[in-house]
Amino acid sequence: MSTPDHIAAQAGRDIAEVPAVEVISTAAVHLMSAAAVHLGLAEDLPEHRDLDEARSLIEALAGLITAAAPSLGTHHAGPLRDGLKTLQLAFREASTIPDAVGQGPGEKYTGPVYS
Repeated sequence: MSTPDHIAAQAGRDIAEVPAVEVISTAAVHLMSAAAVHLGLAEDLPEHRDLDEARSLIEALAGLITAAAPSLGTHHAGPLRDGLKTLQLAFREASTIPDAVGQGPGEKYTGPVYS
């Protein structure tokens, strides 16, 4: 039987084998998926919409991508930036009173987002 200490030690060894780019990309994909759900873009929850939650998730995603971009390189950062921009534009479209360009979620990190 495994003890909690043994399980924690094994988890530490497992995560030590995962490259940072993979951990960062996985976190970004989780943030993107959650933001999409709160924007009403999920196929199984099309009626769900919570723009406050979506704003927080998009802000966190923008901060993560901006901070990690130098470590990720263009190959990994490019698609994440594209996904972020798509979410930022979807947020603007979903808002009854859209934020001014440059004031939307994450734009303090990414700069203004235009369609």
